[in-house]
Amino acid sequence: MSEGLRELYIEELKDLYNAENQLVKALPKMAKAASSDELRQGFEDHLEQTKGHVQRLEQIFQALGESPKGKKCKGMEGLVEEGSEVMHEDFEGALMDAAIIGAAQRVEHYEIAAYGTVCAFAEELGETEQNSLLNETLQEEKETDEKLTHLAQQINAQANEGEEQEQSEEEATASKKRGRRAA
Repeated sequence: MSEGLRELYIEELKDLYNAENQLVKALPKMAKAASSDELRQGFEDHLEQTKGHVQRLEQIFQALGESPKGKKCKGMEGLVEEGSEVMHEDFEGALMDAAIIGAAQRVEHYEIAAYGTVCAFAEELGETEQNSLLNETLQEEKETDEKLTHLAQQINAQANEGEEQEQSEEEATASKKRGRRAA
């Protein structure tokens, strides 16, 4: 039975390895699209952290005597594609940042679920050192999600204020036009 779980563990690790590498390519684009300096810096910091996640996975594959290559993470591919679509919307400023954070949090939640799974497999397989490395990454993913949540609270409020201000300006313009028509 453990041979089947070991194979599944390796397949899940390959999936994560591909997912992390997709993020290494996507995070600079997300940073570039962010208008908030704090959000941009957060993506740049997470890029460095993600490169570390890739290195940890490579270390685990080396210990397993396996190649990390050979699997495409379709889940992450879809999440990255959705994030890319968001960045091509005509949102501006805080509204764009709010949309990007939403996409980024979906990615983080996917990773949290995936790392939770491989941690459980590593523990069951008695891979204590690998479990420790994977748990370290899992904790970092959770911390990133918390940082995004904190940023979202600020940015969502800014996006909402901007929208309310825009609506007030539109109402004032419409009211002036009605006033001119009545005269």
